[in-house]
Amino acid sequence: MSVHRSRTSGRRRLTLAGVLLAALALLLTLPGAASADGTPRTSDTPQRGSAHMGMGVVEHDGQGGTPPTGNRAVQTEGVDVSSHQGNVNWASLWSSGVKWSYVKATEGNYYKNPYFAQQYNGSYNVGMIRGAYHFATPNDSSGANQANYFVDGGGGWSRDGKTLPGVLDIEWNPYGAACYGKTQAQMVAWIREFLNTYKARTGRDAVIYTATSWWTQCTGNYAGFGATNPLWVARYNTTVGELPAGWGFYTMWQYTSTGPIVGDHNRFNGALDRVVALANG
Repeated sequence: MSVHRSRTSGRRRLTLAGVLLAALALLLTLPGAASADGTPRTSDTPQRGSAHMGMGVVEHDGQGGTPPTGNRAVQTEGVDVSSHQGNVNWASLWSSGVKWSYVKATEGNYYKNPYFAQQYNGSYNVGMIRGAYHFATPNDSSGANQANYFVDGGGGWSRDGKTLPGVLDIEWNPYGAACYGKTQAQMVAWIREFLNTYKARTGRDAVIYTATSWWTQCTGNYAGFGATNPLWVARYNTTVGELPAGWGFYTMWQYTSTGPIVGDHNRFNGALDRVVALANG
């Protein structure tokens, strides 16, 4: 009898342990719960590494995807792509009028785009002027660390007339708090460290990709980068709207995430020779 009771008690303890583990797993998927590293998560939190340009624009900026209309100065069509697009048919994009592109190279200090070579080299081979971008996650590591990770992962630059300077993609955090848990001053300091490290490594000032509403919320609408770093602004509407402080004009404008062929579509603020000029530095 004593042996029987011992086995029964053991089974009960195992069953109780299973229930507790299942309950814990459920709690970790509830809104507001935290993952093992303390990052807030929900049941629809995307997989780390899956972030891409403009991921939060529609949700947070309240804009649709209507293409620009009406008369405007000469602009040059471009796209940006990430692993979501897989192997891209660059010939079709070129034929449609797309003349420049940016390819996601890295994210944080933990992810490299597995399609980077096909996308980066493929766009170059059809004649496009192309560059690479880094999706920043300032809560993971320092600005210097991520800038080095980006350059080492494909975000470098060469004066060949077809390579654009790297882009710091700084926007809403798809995995947690919008401003990555940083104060406005801390965010500005992080961005500055990234930009300074990138320039030290490549000799070029990186482009800053952001949305005006995020920039205002998370940097306090800081105006100190406009004199040195080209602006790539995200706003999905018929007009670009208000720009972040410090910039009197935009260099690139991401106007929709629903391109007619593939990727997010953008307008360079000038004719193709201005794209070449940015590439040459």
